[in-house]
Amino acid sequence: MLYWKIFLAFFIPGILGYGGGPSSIPLIENEVVDRYGWLSTKGFSEVLALANSLPGPIATKMAGYIGYQEGGILGAIVGVFASVAPSLILMIALLSLLYKYKDSPRVKKMTTYVRPAIAVMLGVIAYQFLRDSSLDIGLWQTLFLAAASYILMEKIKVHPALVILVALGYGAVFLR
Repeated sequence: MLYWKIFLAFFIPGILGYGGGPSSIPLIENEVVDRYGWLSTKGFSEVLALANSLPGPIATKMAGYIGYQEGGILGAIVGVFASVAPSLILMIALLSLLYKYKDSPRVKKMTTYVRPAIAVMLGVIAYQFLRDSSLDIGLWQTLFLAAASYILMEKIKVHPALVILVALGYGAVFLR
């Protein structure tokens, strides 16, 4: 039963998360935090930060980690498979249709309509992370890290991976 829950926790966001990993993150959070209670919001944000700091798709890394945490190696395999299965199934089943209608105005319009919903979901999760980190490490530390990250990435054009590494180092040294 546990492996079925792990499968559903990552398969459902994979089906509903139109737009890839970023749009799936709030859905995965809903499953693993709210529905199954495997992680707290803080724990989820830490897993997300770790997944973001490593190369590759975020959702599959999270599925592997959470699946392993809950069900060992088999849980990790089930989680990763569940996170890629919707795309795999749809690509195999609908490849010819997708190729035929890839330039369709209706398909482009559908994508345009979905983007605001994804933006709202990402905004809600960003607010939750900001709120939780403000409570955990303090408002000033949170604002400092957010401002420093913004300046490094947007003004100085430092690669996001380096900013994540610097933030991890900062947290390890100053936020014990």
